[in-house]
Amino acid sequence: MQRIRQLAAASCALTLATAGLVLSTATAHAAPAAACSQSYLPLPDPVCQPGAYNPDVTQATIGSTICVSGWTSTVRPPTSYTNPLKVQQITAYGYSDTSTADYEEDHLVPLELGGAPRDPRNLWPEPRYSTGGKTAGNKDTVENKLKTAVCNGQVGLDDARHAIATDWTTALSVTGVG
Repeated sequence: MQRIRQLAAASCALTLATAGLVLSTATAHAAPAAACSQSYLPLPDPVCQPGAYNPDVTQATIGSTICVSGWTSTVRPPTSYTNPLKVQQITAYGYSDTSTADYEEDHLVPLELGGAPRDPRNLWPEPRYSTGGKTAGNKDTVENKLKTAVCNGQVGLDDARHAIATDWTTALSVTGVG
């Protein structure tokens, strides 16, 4: 009987969490109000996601890290980590569309430029739909061009990181890549 109660409590907690509620001493409380602003779209709120770097990636180590084909797959966090974070952050941004499929849990400073893989300050729920004519797919193109420029010695790693963390929509022109 004890096991059945434990399973029932766990099931209830999971149901409430999925609905955006928190179970605390047998009472449900609404999730906190939106804390991040959508007004910066297609960029994340810089207070909530200022970006963060992987300390293992420096200008001196790019030849053994980001410039090695397949390296990002060795540091990319699993969806078992990013999906729950995405759900929390969709709530924090107050998005009316709460379908996780409509968002990419994206690294502001991409792994391709040595962004911190698991730091929530570097991960945000980027809408897949157009915001101001810009989409998650557009950002992916910028990331790839900047990585190529860094690995070819055209742009310094710190300059590329700073440009994309500040405003990925202007990062190519700021760095002189595009």
